[in-house]
Amino acid sequence: MSSVRQTSTLAIISLVAGILGWTALPFLGSVTAIITGHMARGEIRRQPDRFEGDGLALAGLILGWVNVALWILGVLAFVLFFGGLAWLGWANS
Repeated sequence: MSSVRQTSTLAIISLVAGILGWTALPFLGSVTAIITGHMARGEIRRQPDRFEGDGLALAGLILGWVNVALWILGVLAFVLFFGGLAWLGWANS
């Protein structure tokens, strides 16, 4: 007898939040995608006969982590650029 596996709700939330992190909810959606993605993968590993959706959770995690990394690089570039301008202004005065 084959049991029907249910797609993990957390995995779906992770994927949706990951997409929202790139569109309507920058950063907040990405953080939500990362948290729920890890929770979903744990849930699926603990009960593989009951839950599926590891690919959805993984996609949400990837979308979330890539977006967070780009945010960090963007903030770093911003600080370095304007910090360099401030240093140049101070050094020339």
